[in-house]
Amino acid sequence: MFRILGPLSVTSAGRELAITAGRDRVVLAMLLLRPGRIVAVAELIDAVWEDRPPTTARGQLQTCISRLRRTLPPGLILTDPAGYGISVDETGLDSAEFARLVSAAGTAGGPDDARKLLREALELWRGPALAGINSPTVRRQAAVLDEQVAAVLEDRIELDLAGGHDRDLVAELTGLVERFPLRERMRMQLMLCLYRVGRQADALAEYRRTEELFREELGIEPGKALRDLHRRILTGSVADTQPAVPVDGVPRAVGDFTGREELVARLLGAIGADGPADPQVRVLDGMAGSGKTTLAVHLAGLVRERFPDARLFIDLHGHSESAPVEPAAALITLLRQLGIPAERIPDDPDERMQLWHTELARRRALVVLDNAASTAQVTPLLPTSGRVLVLVTSRRRLVGLDAVRPESLSVLSEREAVALLARIAGDRVDAEPAAAAEVVRRCGCLPLAIRLAGARLAHRPRWRVADLVRRLGESALPELAAEDRTVASAFAVTYGQLPDRAQRLFRLLGLHPAERFGALSVAALGDLPLVDALDVLDDLVDVHLVDEPEPDRYQLHDLVRQYAATLAAHIAPGERDAALSGLIDLHLHATARINRPGENDNALGDYPADTPLRPELVSLAVADPQWLERQRPDLIGLVRSAARIGPAERAWQLGRANWRYLHERSHLDDLIAVLSLARTIAEAASDIRGVAVCSNYLASGYYRMGRHEEALQMLDESVELSRQLRSPRGERRNRGNRIGVLMRLGRIEEALKEAVWYYRAEERDGNAHGLSSRLINVLIPTTALGRHEEALRLARRALLAAVESGDDRRLANTLGLLGQIRRELGHTAAAERLLRAALRLALRVNYRVGEWESRNELGRLALDRGRYEEAVAHHMTAVELSRERGAHPAVVTSSNDLAAALLAGGDRAGARELRLHVLSLVRRTVIPFEHARALAGLADCVVAEDPAAARRYWQQALELFERMRVPQRWPVRRRLAELDDAEGLT
Repeated sequence: MFRILGPLSVTSAGRELAITAGRDRVVLAMLLLRPGRIVAVAELIDAVWEDRPPTTARGQLQTCISRLRRTLPPGLILTDPAGYGISVDETGLDSAEFARLVSAAGTAGGPDDARKLLREALELWRGPALAGINSPTVRRQAAVLDEQVAAVLEDRIELDLAGGHDRDLVAELTGLVERFPLRERMRMQLMLCLYRVGRQADALAEYRRTEELFREELGIEPGKALRDLHRRILTGSVADTQPAVPVDGVPRAVGDFTGREELVARLLGAIGADGPADPQVRVLDGMAGSGKTTLAVHLAGLVRERFPDARLFIDLHGHSESAPVEPAAALITLLRQLGIPAERIPDDPDERMQLWHTELARRRALVVLDNAASTAQVTPLLPTSGRVLVLVTSRRRLVGLDAVRPESLSVLSEREAVALLARIAGDRVDAEPAAAAEVVRRCGCLPLAIRLAGARLAHRPRWRVADLVRRLGESALPELAAEDRTVASAFAVTYGQLPDRAQRLFRLLGLHPAERFGALSVAALGDLPLVDALDVLDDLVDVHLVDEPEPDRYQLHDLVRQYAATLAAHIAPGERDAALSGLIDLHLHATARINRPGENDNALGDYPADTPLRPELVSLAVADPQWLERQRPDLIGLVRSAARIGPAERAWQLGRANWRYLHERSHLDDLIAVLSLARTIAEAASDIRGVAVCSNYLASGYYRMGRHEEALQMLDESVELSRQLRSPRGERRNRGNRIGVLMRLGRIEEALKEAVWYYRAEERDGNAHGLSSRLINVLIPTTALGRHEEALRLARRALLAAVESGDDRRLANTLGLLGQIRRELGHTAAAERLLRAALRLALRVNYRVGEWESRNELGRLALDRGRYEEAVAHHMTAVELSRERGAHPAVVTSSNDLAAALLAGGDRAGARELRLHVLSLVRRTVIPFEHARALAGLADCVVAEDPAAARRYWQQALELFERMRVPQRWPVRRRLAELDDAEGLT
């Protein structure tokens, strides 16, 4: 056994063979560096004697070879007219075994197997290759091995990082970067590791050390990849740190899939035995019922082992009663399938899409996008990198998708259709070939119709196939046709055999606005006891008119839904309205019962005051922890149905009652869509109160999304309508909500006036409980305007009121504000005591907003004291907290503060990068104060190298600060004056 990954070592039969002569060791090393190949005599002489070989060099080389032959087992040394070689297999040489293990890792079935193989390979490494042999020629070639080993070590660490072993790697990587100081990839891995374990400040410090080392040692900047990681750590855009957990959301494939052999073979060949090397998109289009979804799921089952990390499925509702799923909403569903927590999913659609692309890039994933409506709907969901296969199904040809090869599904051939019927219904089909051919012809050879007809035949063992033909001839549904071939008969035969109560409930399901529904809503719709509703649903599941994809969750296939809707069109208006009224009543009262406890007194008048029609169903719904989440995708349909039967108040109340859940769970897209619809319904019905209420709560969605102008417009409308209604309480609520929006828009003096009005209105009303929070409303703009002594007096009053209220969150807020004022007055010791008390209280009651405010303000205090690393750490934590909450404006504020701390600590490049990032954020969100801070901070970053650019940035910032009349304008004025003095201007 020869070992060269470390000092040269030779063993035979378990004993060490001593190769002591220096020249012999050089010659043997040269041969082992190229096993199985001839090494030229001239190369060997150069390796032994470098540039000064003696005249007897060839003879002395032969002597070395002879000694090696005597020491080594016979037959290993090879002689050739051109030189010498050594014959050794890969098990006899550690470098060959190393190469074999590394190659095997590259084709391993999964990351765990690859990691194990790389660890085995690295265990062969005992130190620098051929250590102790000082021949320059040997050292140059051994360095290649050392580089290979180091690269494999980095690959193994990459797999460990992907597996979530971050904490275990910190110590190892710290040692490795000391051993390999100029390897950028290891530096990147250490920075990423530190970031993932919450040591963001250490990650940034590691970058600064790397930057200094490269400048001193090499005279260059770090590479683009390292700089990019530094930027992403600063901006918080580093990919998810958790290991990819295998996910399988694709439905089970049918066991009797039939036909389409040529298409399946072609698709499997295109996908490849190991899956695609790059993203691959396959589109399956065709008419309704042609088996697109069945084929996609079947294909997914055949290739599932090629995509071990994730297999996802989503119905995009491109052709159904409900509106197509918006891409932004689809991304939420797909990211949640991957296990991404709701609070980590960004509100901004572009950032959400970026997170989706990042998650897919690190997985071998299969994604089925079922029932797509259009190219515009699908495009944002497609991957940009990674070994990902996407299967798209649609009734429409998606001609706008680039570099995608569509497969248009026709109906089955008659042979395939009869074979499918036989697999479902059995031997009777083979016994009556003519009748079987007639059945599939009347079904239009559509797979769905054949399945329904075949199931009917299978459950009637005494029927002949000819009996089914006669039954099919009795029905008609002309809109469900393929050219001259109708499929209506299959639905009609199944429906016609149902008992009366099942037929009635199936007709009523044609009214249900939800794609999926539970037994409770079916019981309410049908005015049935829950037990009876479950029995009838079981009957419908048995005959395949209803599917039960998961326990107590039911759905109708879109063609069956259309058939049910045609039946529902003939329901008497009174019965129709009563059924929908029962359904809406359940959803309205259940939602109200769940959300009402979290509302304040001013809002309780928005909820229904009547008694529910079915209290027992409402109680069961309230006890279901998933009720609101399961209801969420159907809210638009439910609100529309409520409006259809009236009164309009029930419709807008249903939207309003869902506001708290949608707001707290950050389902802002849904919040805006539902409240916009509710507002439109109220407006059409001239329901002024409904418009006022919906506009007020719609504003909260716009506010959270950073659409502040739209939020203010809604609130202004609510104020005016509340005055028309002579509702002082409504007006106070609406004007109080204006305060935060005005602050975001930089209209601080106006916000202060509104806050003072609100406080005095509450005082006149004798609302002692509300006065403490209204004082805080006055306090915030007062502080922002720099009126610190006045703010201090207000804060003391607010603190006393907060203590008396017993509300820990309000107390944490007030302590934090008091600490901010003390800091701005220069009372640093008192400020720190107050801020740390606020932080302890926020942590104790799990008040994330209060924690963010306290940590960010502690960072500002640390900066004031010159404790730059401490400031960076506080602000990094604040940025992460705000991202987790989906609080976009808070991210902007903390990022601005972090940039200031970085600049003060000497990281000018990082500060500049972060200020530019903030400017990109405020372009989407109108926050003038933070916009101005970012501009002024950017000027600070560039003034030394580009005074003209700094002047432009300060002038833009000053214009914004002057408009807001905030004290931050004075430092900017001074900087511009200093710049004038430096340039010799008057």
